[in-house]
Amino acid sequence: MAQAEAEYVQESLAGLDPAVGGVDPALPLYATTFVVVDLETTGGAPDGGGITEIGAVKVRGGEHLGELATLVNPGQPIPPFITVLTGITQAMLVPAPPIEQVLPSFLEFIADAVLVAHNAPYDVGFLKAACAKHGHRWPNPRVLDTAALARRVLTPDEVPNRKLGTLAAYFRTAAQPTHRALDDAKATVDVLHGLIGRLGGHRVDTVGDAIEFARAVTPTQRRKRHLAEGLPKVPGVYIFRAADDRPLYVGTSGDIATRVRSYFTAGEKRARISEMLGAAERVEAVECAHSLEAEVRELRLIAAHAPPYNRRSKYPERMVWLKLTDGPYPRLSIVRALSPTDTAYLGPFTSRRAAELAAAGFHDAVPLRQCTHRLSLRTVTPACALAELGRCPAPCEHKITPEEYDDRAAGPFRTATASDPQPVVDALLARIDVLAADQRYEEAAVVRSRLAAVLRATVRMQRLAALTGIVELAAARPAARGGWELALVRHGRLAGAGVSPPGVHPRPTLNAIRATAETVSGGHGPVPSATAEESERILSWLERPETRLVEMSSGWSSPAGGAGRFRDLLAKAESGASHQLSTERS
Repeated sequence: MAQAEAEYVQESLAGLDPAVGGVDPALPLYATTFVVVDLETTGGAPDGGGITEIGAVKVRGGEHLGELATLVNPGQPIPPFITVLTGITQAMLVPAPPIEQVLPSFLEFIADAVLVAHNAPYDVGFLKAACAKHGHRWPNPRVLDTAALARRVLTPDEVPNRKLGTLAAYFRTAAQPTHRALDDAKATVDVLHGLIGRLGGHRVDTVGDAIEFARAVTPTQRRKRHLAEGLPKVPGVYIFRAADDRPLYVGTSGDIATRVRSYFTAGEKRARISEMLGAAERVEAVECAHSLEAEVRELRLIAAHAPPYNRRSKYPERMVWLKLTDGPYPRLSIVRALSPTDTAYLGPFTSRRAAELAAAGFHDAVPLRQCTHRLSLRTVTPACALAELGRCPAPCEHKITPEEYDDRAAGPFRTATASDPQPVVDALLARIDVLAADQRYEEAAVVRSRLAAVLRATVRMQRLAALTGIVELAAARPAARGGWELALVRHGRLAGAGVSPPGVHPRPTLNAIRATAETVSGGHGPVPSATAEESERILSWLERPETRLVEMSSGWSSPAGGAGRFRDLLAKAESGASHQLSTERS
């Protein structure tokens, strides 16, 4: 093969989905039809041209089924070194057909077969580029790379390298590679048969096994891949369990079988997943009506069991809140739970650090006291340094009345969290302007991050509260295979889910879902009945353009002058565009 040196990346080839190329990965190797292909090229990069010769041989079970060989006019001059290497001259290619005339016959020849090549990404790359350039659909066949397979089957003691000539000599092939397409394809056929003969000792008997074996699957993945057998091809949740039935890892997918099978392929390279597979003894599937139910069940299972190999959402109970304390001179306090008497709060935050960043933003914007003393209207407490710096109105020394303090400090916090954060935003933007004008850019960046924390929390809480305040909401979206995906949401919690059959009115299905749905009682705060993450998943599903609201017990609304109108400003603050913030005041 005439080709430039190309880095081999097996992951660029077809996977193991049965839909790929129409070849079942469970098909035994002896019953698989292979088309072994080789190209000669001008040596450039795949750009839709550059192919000078195609050679292909079709075999099955050691039987020769057919050949296809043709020179191809590349439409460009051949470099002299290619002529020296292959013996193909410009004069030989002038009467040859161009690639656009060759492709239809070639694509028909490889139909319903596994494509084999030596250093397959190179050859497949040229063929795919030619199809794309000339308007042909690449059939995306399964691809087996004999170079990659040789790396796994043969040791360095047996062969010094994995070049086609070296392998042909090792297996004593009848055909020898000559840098002409058909000869090299025939040599590759014999190499393929030699390699297949070595696969039996590795318990590789099917085409799917061979492809995965070539992709350097770990011994653990190969030993445990039986865990993926017999799983349903439906939306749902899958749970890897240990020998003592402990949940090790919980995931979700629109196709459980395909997703679990991917854990046993070379594409899975995460170290913690490799460790998890070593401990796993079985996989449990929980079928769900549709993707939303699967996502919600995954969140709930992770929260309930805290699987050791799940990183996100393991500890939803660790959320914290920022609230105003009781008393005549309230301050901000970070708490783990809200009480029914709390009326001014912000959250939930996923970490204490996020809450502290938002609190710092409010302290920059309004003169809330930051000391932790319990202040009395009768007794004076010595002031701290913040009062001397003018950062605190010194309520400890009674230099401000409770009414004035509420108007200047506590009131803006209540307003920002419940409806309009405009005063707080204006104060922070003004502070950023002053710092930037004094060329104190690092300090301005700190204030910008605090502004982002305030906006992120207020936008999130008001968005959640708008949904969780609805006692019951029913919604539907078209199912991929017909019918409707249905969801019944109560106080921001998924209470029931189902799919109505195609061609049938969804009302009876919705009535059945309602009759068996979970009873959900409301409560205090923006997430009274579910985790914030669950309600946000539901919101994302409801906000899709194709989703239809069927019924609601009350209106779904957010404050007209609420935090949501600052989404663009939030995006700029998060991206670090501080120079643009001073223009965003509405």
